[in-house]
Amino acid sequence: MSVSELEIIIISLRSSLLAIFLILPIGIIVSWIITKTNFKLNFLLELISSLPLALPPVVTGYFLLWILGSNSFIGKYIESLFNYNLSFTWIATVFAAAIVSFPLVVRSFIVAFQSADPELEKCARGLGANNLKIFISITLPLSLKGIMAGLLLGFGRAFSEFGATIVVAGNIPGETSTIPLAIYTNIIVGDPGSATRLIIISIVIAIITLGIHNNLSRFGSYRKA
Repeated sequence: MSVSELEIIIISLRSSLLAIFLILPIGIIVSWIITKTNFKLNFLLELISSLPLALPPVVTGYFLLWILGSNSFIGKYIESLFNYNLSFTWIATVFAAAIVSFPLVVRSFIVAFQSADPELEKCARGLGANNLKIFISITLPLSLKGIMAGLLLGFGRAFSEFGATIVVAGNIPGETSTIPLAIYTNIIVGDPGSATRLIIISIVIAIITLGIHNNLSRFGSYRKA
């Protein structure tokens, strides 16, 4: 395996892991609101959080490019503060991976929170515990394995991301070239050896990720008894 291939693997792992860390707190908050509150716009929140699952990834990438690009309000503001544009950088690969994997993570979190025994939550509320204390002391511990399973599923999706990434981050060697993009490039330029090695790495990581996810889903609190 060449140095450039190792660099590609590192870029992919970095983007996927940072994407998961980015969506973890947001995913928990959104899932908790959907499952544990009577917020009137829950249906809209659930619809928006699921939208990247139904949209073509290139549309998601275009939307991100519209937000982060130098011609957008946010892009101009960030560029004026830091003299740095986020589009076509490794940071853009993180945002792309986070957005496309967010729906899967939220859906997994919702199932995990729903699996927590509501009677325990009612008892705690009857004893005077507020929503935050109930969540920290009861809901979160009971849902922990389900949350971990959701993060693994999100990691797998983030690691395999292609369409949104190539639109908002490009395919820049050593900067934004993830494994899916590198495989595509190697196939186009006629380098089957490198493509095959990266494909094997992808399969191994996918098997490990899904294997752990399935075990957590089967034996953890992720599933109701």
